[in-house]
Amino acid sequence: MSDIAIHVENIAKKYQIAQNRQRYQTFRNTLTNMVSAPFRRVRSVFRGEAAVISQTDFWALHDISFEVKQGETVGIIGRNGAGKSTLLKVLSRITEPTSGFIDVRGRVGALLEVGTGFHPELTGRENVFLNGAILGMQRAEIARKFDEIVDFAGVGQFVDTPVKHYSSGMGLRLGFAVAAYMEPDILIVDEVLAVGDAEFQKKCIGKMNSVASEGRTVLFVSHNMAAVQSLCRYGILLQDGYVRTMGDIEAVIQHYAGQNRQESTSISLVNHPGRQRFEALCMRELRFSLPENPDAIFMTHKPFHFDLDCLIPVNLRTMSLGFLVKDSLGNYLFGANMAQYDQTVALTAEERDGLITIHVKVQQLPLSPGVYALDLFMGTGSYEIDIIRNAAYFEVLWSTDVIACTPPQPVWGPIFVPVVWDYHVTAREENVINP
Repeated sequence: MSDIAIHVENIAKKYQIAQNRQRYQTFRNTLTNMVSAPFRRVRSVFRGEAAVISQTDFWALHDISFEVKQGETVGIIGRNGAGKSTLLKVLSRITEPTSGFIDVRGRVGALLEVGTGFHPELTGRENVFLNGAILGMQRAEIARKFDEIVDFAGVGQFVDTPVKHYSSGMGLRLGFAVAAYMEPDILIVDEVLAVGDAEFQKKCIGKMNSVASEGRTVLFVSHNMAAVQSLCRYGILLQDGYVRTMGDIEAVIQHYAGQNRQESTSISLVNHPGRQRFEALCMRELRFSLPENPDAIFMTHKPFHFDLDCLIPVNLRTMSLGFLVKDSLGNYLFGANMAQYDQTVALTAEERDGLITIHVKVQQLPLSPGVYALDLFMGTGSYEIDIIRNAAYFEVLWSTDVIACTPPQPVWGPIFVPVVWDYHVTAREENVINP
């Protein structure tokens, strides 16, 4: 009997994007068109005319092939828009591939978004039994697992409340519990864990580890490289719908980190995909290219500088900038904000319409060689109004002219702290017996 749980061969997925190229119209024109539309349609039928809407083909997946063995834990990683969620939907049979062949052997439990498969008008209890039935479970089997599901989700008090009244976190917990405790042969989990708090994420990782230890297969998509590394042993890196590399998870993560390295010293932030909030698009451009470092080459324990161009909303008098530096796994290493140093950007009424440039200078970069990410935060002191995750990636090289030692091993971690070593010899006492 074959030990292959998932066999994927040359699959591709195409979507057609309709584009209606009508210009924006006034309210008056809209009303006029609504009244005359039926007459225009009748006239076009008699004339043999048809409405033309242009369509564009978009290939979300291209020629994907791989195999997953039973009991393997596989991490699927890549940037936003790489095709990760589309691949999971195809594997879960939510959508059919445009071409190619898929063989999935066993019962699949999938959690692709918060509340997947839940009916908002039904209670939590009713949704558990409904989802179990969809997965092919007998009612007696669902009842046997019911208490464990509710206990894991922590919704016992609200289990007979309609799901439409649940918070996103409650819906997520219950959805994950149903998918995990129904004992699927293959568990597929998308980036939904990012919605939960740290304690729940830890519980989910533990449960997925438990599922894997029982010989079941787990496919896990996440931007949290630390979670992927802790759970998975095998990885697949997607880029623009193609498989770029696959194999040992450590090697795949390192490939992904190298792929993210910033090639340009100037990064536009206006339409940055990592922007989290849109109350005000304050941050406009990030520049690593400075007079003292024109090539944006950063080295261990040498200065780390960048400039940030911002537009301050006219209704705000003061603003402050903060940043965080992350490693290739997404772990935060260090950061700072202007308020911490009792500094703000204070502007007069005349200055608020202008573009300002904030200079950030870290005197000594405490990082070992590697690729790192930079998160940016702009706020008023009491709340944040502009957040950009992974605003830029930068590489740190080893600096031998500052530190007289060999580079640290990667397994020692990303932080480098110079250490002074010394020793002295104490005279041996007479009563000390040599071994």
